Amino acid sequence: MASSKLISSLFFLSCIAILVQTVISMNQLNYTCSESGTFPDGSPYAQNLEDLLADLNSKTPITGFFTSSMGTKPDRAYGLSLCRGDISGDDCKTCVLTAREEITKLCPNNKEAIIWYDYCLLKYSDDCFKGEIDDTNKFSMRNIDSVPDTDVKDFMQVTRALLQELAKEAYMIPQFYATRETPFTNSQKLYGLVQCTRDLSNWECKKCLDDIISELPSCCYARTGGRIIGGSCKFRFEMYPFANGTIEGVELLNGSELINSTEIRDVEKLLPVGGIGAE
Repeated sequence: MASSKLISSLFFLSCIAILVQTVISMNQLNYTCSESGTFPDGSPYAQNLEDLLADLNSKTPITGFFTSSMGTKPDRAYGLSLCRGDISGDDCKTCVLTAREEITKLCPNNKEAIIWYDYCLLKYSDDCFKGEIDDTNKFSMRNIDSVPDTDVKDFMQVTRALLQELAKEAYMIPQFYATRETPFTNSQKLYGLVQCTRDLSNWECKKCLDDIISELPSCCYARTGGRIIGGSCKFRFEMYPFANGTIEGVELLNGSELINSTEIRDVEKLLPVGGIGAE
C-alpha cells in the first residue's frame, strides 16, 4: 500500500513538473505591433496572412525554423518562425500555434508584427525581410539579483567570453544555435545560449550576435542572469541550467526586470507582459 502511494505521489509530482515547464515555456515574453500599416478584414492581405500563418504553423516543427510568403504584391505577406534549438517538435508546434493565435488577437489589423516566447518567435510583414538583420525589434531582460561587488569584474569577463565563444560556434553550424556551461567558481557554473534566425547568412548571424553581446554591460551589468532578444538573434546567460527542458526558469520568471528601449520595469510576473513594446 505504501509503495502504491509513493508511486502515485511521484507520478503526480512529475505531472506538475511537466505542467510548470509548459506554462513557463509558453509564457509570452514580449510583442510589437508595428504602425507601418494596417489592413481591413476580408482584404487580400488578410487572406494571405492567414494562409502564411497556417503554413508557418504546419512546417516550422519539422526543422525548428521556416520562412514563407503568400500572395502577390502589393498584398504579399512575408513571415518566419523559429523555435529554440533544444526543444522537441511537439513543443515547437505548440509554441508556434500559441504565437499565431495570440499575435492575431494582439495586433489584429497590423501588417507587421512580432511576438516572442521562451520557446519560439514569430513575425510577419508586408515587406520582404528575409536575410536582413532585424535590429529594430529588440528588448532585454535581466535578473534582479546581482553578483557580489568583489566578483563583478571576473563575472562580466567570464560571461562575455562565454557568449563570444558561443557566437563563434553558432554561426558556423546550420542550426545557428549553441549552448554551453563554463565554471565561474569552484562551486558555481555559468550557462549560456545564443541563436540566430536561419534566414541570415553565416556572416550576418555572427554580426547580429556580436552586436547584441556588445550591449551586455548596458543590459545586464553585475546581474546573475540576463538576455537580449531580437528579431534575428538572441543570447541568454544564467547561473543555473535553463536549456534542455529544465524547469529552473521559474527563478527568472519570478524575479526579473524587462527593459524595452529606455523604459525599465520591475516584473514580478511576466504572464502576460501586457503590450510592452506595442506603443
